[in-house]
Amino acid sequence: MRNKLILSFLGVCLALTLNAQTLRPKVEQKKVYNEDINPIEQIYQAIVKSKSEGKFVICQVGGNWCPWCLRFADFITNDTTISKVIDENFVYIHVNYNPRKSEGEEKMLLAKKMLERLNNPARFGFPVFVVLDDEGKVIHIQDSSFLEEGQGYDQKKVLRFFKNWTPKAVKQSVIAKKD
Repeated sequence: MRNKLILSFLGVCLALTLNAQTLRPKVEQKKVYNEDINPIEQIYQAIVKSKSEGKFVICQVGGNWCPWCLRFADFITNDTTISKVIDENFVYIHVNYNPRKSEGEEKMLLAKKMLERLNNPARFGFPVFVVLDDEGKVIHIQDSSFLEEGQGYDQKKVLRFFKNWTPKAVKQSVIAKKD
């Protein structure tokens, strides 16, 4: 009798849990990483564009599998102050990194080459931001955890990061060091 009661109770709990999960609306974040393009070529094209526009490149390395990556993309898109700083100073690209063997040997090698090209930023976790100057040289790698606040990102920290790595800020820093 006691076992039947316990089993009945567990059955009801399971049914309620399953029902609650099916009633909960699915929140789908848009995918911002193009998984079908060659990341090395994507970086090269961004450098060419940045040089012609007098900007730097920001590579947001991560993937559609990474909730914090998608959260950051959404955050900067919805914050007009941040998006303005980005638009005026950077060619901003989402560089896909998918370390799964199921993607095939060729994609695994390409992912490895991409990380090497960007000075192995994966050591900081994802997303990770790599700043390239207009010649394509890595000038900074930003660990995204320093930009977080609670379950999201902090506007002041994010703005500080972007403003400190604009072409103007970097060039002023170089001039100041020469004096």
